[in-house]
This record gives sequence, structure tokens and C-alpha cells, in this order.
Amino acid sequence: MAAEVIYGKQLAENLREEMKQEIITLHEKGVHPKLVVVIIGEDPASKSYVKGKQRASEKVGMDSDLIELPEDTSEQDLLDLISRLNQDDTVHGILVQLPVPDHISDQKIIEAIDPSKDVDGFHPENVGRMLTGQDTFFPCTPYGIMVMLERAAIDVEGKHAVIVGRSNLVGKPVGQLLLNKNATVTHCHSRTKDLKSHTKQADILIVAAGRPGLVTGEHVKEGAVVIDVGVNRVDGKLTGDVDFESAQEVASHITPVPKGVGPMTITMLLHNTIKAAKHIHRV
Repeated sequence: MAAEVIYGKQLAENLREEMKQEIITLHEKGVHPKLVVVIIGEDPASKSYVKGKQRASEKVGMDSDLIELPEDTSEQDLLDLISRLNQDDTVHGILVQLPVPDHISDQKIIEAIDPSKDVDGFHPENVGRMLTGQDTFFPCTPYGIMVMLERAAIDVEGKHAVIVGRSNLVGKPVGQLLLNKNATVTHCHSRTKDLKSHTKQADILIVAAGRPGLVTGEHVKEGAVVIDVGVNRVDGKLTGDVDFESAQEVASHITPVPKGVGPMTITMLLHNTIKAAKHIHRV
């Protein structure tokens, strides 16, 4: 029997409806959650992505500013802008779209953002809180995956989760969030020998390697949950890291690409911004 498909797009829409109501309540208390997104340069994919963030913010009733800076913006000018946003009491979430141009240090920019406004969840202080099991802002894609599992009534406690990919954006943090929920976690990566021998053991298989079709049905244990985080463009079409058709025949649950994990990322960004506003205003 084919796997049940977990549509992140539908879940994201449901969550955003809930957020819309929460923002109405916050407005009644005089709190207006506001997200500021900063983009440097003309990368079309980044521009499209940040416009999507802005549209999503507006749809739930959240204040949103987009600051577009030229490619040759200096690192110091960007740091000065972040400093002003840190001190602006009307701003609750700050997001600098990565990657930034080569002459600017990603890490310096991430560390310059006030941890209480770091709605991307990348500041070392927030990463440390996540690592030690404390409440904090979790990175949006890993957090979205955890919410998808929870809403699909998939209990991760005691399950063997195998993560393919070890990026700081997805692989490492999603492994930590699963560990915090008492899963047993294995990380695989480009140096892993005999990938299939590991993935075949997974109760929950999360693939975030950026390689189209890397995982097929042969890699999947009967009845496993498969979460495909890959976003690759092949022959003009979006495709994941998992061969959907073959994996669907073996798995119990699977996410598609598109309409899977992607829509949850922006949704959790909105969630984190609301959380930041509530924390800053103590409501």
C-alpha cells in the first residue's frame, strides 16, 4: 500500500490561520509583531524567497519590512544597519537573507543580530540553548519538520532517526531536535560508507543532502517515515533528494517536493516572530 503523503502546504495554511487569530489578539493588547528582512545583491532565488516571506507576513496580518541593499554594500554598513534594528523597539524579528556576498562574513552577520530577535535561530546563543534542551528560537526548516511529524501523529520517542546531510541549516539542528525528543539519531554525510546500510535501519529518514534522487525505495525500510528536504531544479522542474515514486511504495508516510517541507519553513519564521514579540512585550 502506498505511503500517506504529508502535505506541508496544507498544514502551513492551517497554522497560518491560527497565527492570524493570534495576531488579532496581540493587536488588541497593543502588540504589533514586526519582521524585517534584509537582502544584499540581486540573486533571483533569494529575491523570490524574501518576497514570499513578505507576502506570507502580510497575509497573517504581521508588519513586515524588506530592506534591499546593493551588492557592494560594505560589511560595516550592514553591521551598522543590524545595530539600528537591534535597538528599534518596533522590530521583533531580524532576518538577513543568506548567503551574503563574498566580501561579507556570514558568521559576523549572524552573531551581530540580537539573540532575542534572531528568528532564523542561527545565533550561537540560540544554537547553544537548543543543544542544551532549552526553549529558544529553533531554525525554521528543522522546526517545521518537527511540527509536521507532530501534526501527523508520528511519535519520535525511542525511534531510530537517520539524517542524510550535516549542514548547519538543516542536518545538524534537526538531529538535535529529534534527540531532544528522545529519538536515537544517526547522521550520514558525503563521507559515509555504504549509505544504504544506514538508511535501511531508519524508522524516520530525513534527507537533506542537496542531491536529486539520492535516496530511492531501496534505501527505505518498510513502514519508515520519509521526510525529503531537498530542493533541486532538474530540467526546469523542482525535485527532491528522494525518488518519490519508489520510496512511496515502501514508506508509511512521505513528504513531496514541492508542497512538502518548503511551505513550513516560512510558517515557522512567522511563528518565531510572534514568539519574539510576545517575549519582548511580556505578553
